Amino acid sequence: MSNLEVEPDELVADAQPEPSIQVLEPREVPLGGPRAMTVRRTLPQRARSLIGAWCFVDHYGPDDVAETGGMTVPPHPHTGLQTVSWLFEGEVEHRDSSGAHAMVRPGEVNLMTAGSGIQHSEVSTPETRRLHGAQLWVALPDRDRHVAPFFEHAEPEPFTIGAATLRVLVGELAGSSSPVRTFTDLVGAQLDLPAGASVDLTVDPRFEHGLLVDAGTALLDHTEIPRDRLGYRAPGSGSLRITAGDAPLRALLLGGEPLGEPHRHVVELHRPQPRRDRRVPRAVAGRGHRRRRRARPFRHGRRVVRIGAAGPGAADRAAHAARLTRRYSCGSPRFSSRARSSASICE
Repeated sequence: MSNLEVEPDELVADAQPEPSIQVLEPREVPLGGPRAMTVRRTLPQRARSLIGAWCFVDHYGPDDVAETGGMTVPPHPHTGLQTVSWLFEGEVEHRDSSGAHAMVRPGEVNLMTAGSGIQHSEVSTPETRRLHGAQLWVALPDRDRHVAPFFEHAEPEPFTIGAATLRVLVGELAGSSSPVRTFTDLVGAQLDLPAGASVDLTVDPRFEHGLLVDAGTALLDHTEIPRDRLGYRAPGSGSLRITAGDAPLRALLLGGEPLGEPHRHVVELHRPQPRRDRRVPRAVAGRGHRRRRRARPFRHGRRVVRIGAAGPGAADRAAHAARLTRRYSCGSPRFSSRARSSASICE
């Protein structure tokens, strides 16, 4: 059908409709091997692989460490990413080949930039009885993926907007910013709301956002996000309304400008692979076995390590992982002289 008007009236289009909300379901993944603690992973998945530069969202607990054994992630390498550790309960010891040795505690953020290559371990401390938190990854843009590795620690100050209490882990939100360094425009924050309360946040309209619900139920722009789910909203709006359900809400708000480039280089090596990049040491990890057979050995340099059916008991996990970190981060002849000379990790 054609419009035959010679001088049609000028019309002004209405604003774009509010972006719809996508609810992403978690899947259970063993962290570090088939017998390791289980995390709920909402990103990446087939429906969505990124929110801004956030490329992994792992959520775990609350776990009784006496039953699960806690977190024992032996030394393993990363390249081309940043890891963001955030706890609600418990304590985790972090060591890496940059020389960093730090504790992860509730209300404190640990950010490790892998860049050109780093190796680290994470072990829950013997004093930890319950473990509950999130492990997040950020993809580095291609121009920065070979930066020198480094580690940062910060304690975000809580602030309030109406009934909501917020802590900014990464980036900037509502005039509060985190001191840790990022390489793309990002935001990461913990949000707490009393039951039935709402908050309207002013956000960057360029950002896509995700809301990971840790406790309670949330309404994200009138769409219900159950516990352990991740609600996604596309860019386009400068405000975000979050409402708590019948119980107090605790959630992580993640966001960023769409990365706009492939991130195939973001890889964690769980088992030995062809060493195409000599700057990254080989991962030390064992495969699980359906039957309790003798664990298969893997060679690392001139040493052989066995991790599997014959592993240590829960009481020795922290000391065992610390010994592995010192041995394979500092003692390895294949790693950099900078890592071997780091006194804080070799003590």
